[in-house]
Amino acid sequence: MMDQSKDIPTSADLDMIQRMIPHRYPFLFIDKVEDIRSGTSAVGIKNVTINEPHFQGHFPKKPVMPGVMIVEAMAQTAAVLISHTLDLIDRDPLVYFMTMDKFRFRHMVVPGDRLELHVKVLRGRGRIWKLWGEGIVDGRIASEGEFSAMIDLSKSET
Repeated sequence: MMDQSKDIPTSADLDMIQRMIPHRYPFLFIDKVEDIRSGTSAVGIKNVTINEPHFQGHFPKKPVMPGVMIVEAMAQTAAVLISHTLDLIDRDPLVYFMTMDKFRFRHMVVPGDRLELHVKVLRGRGRIWKLWGEGIVDGRIASEGEFSAMIDLSKSET
């Protein structure tokens, strides 16, 4: 359920996520977004399973979620936050990476983990957004970093 109030946290299930961002299987890396605080922060949830295609090759005998996929899951969480903030549900916005800075990978993320993707807006106005993200498993930071994104509304405005 979505609430436009900035003070009331809301959430987005898989159906709502797909109304907010264009990603689909096999490139949709979030299962749900919780605690959406419009213009401020959100927490994406990724339930990591062995069935995911990247585990066939990364690494078959010791499956580890690739860091770039963790960062992409953070970006998808940020795109949901931005879409919610700008009221872009069902408008097909595209949110593109612009930069990734200061990323650190501290612990492996493996099948069976529940990866929480905490994103916070550092600056966000109009088309350009700067965010901080942390990937957390069992209370431990697995990855963290800063990234920026640009929202493209040209498809949704036609």
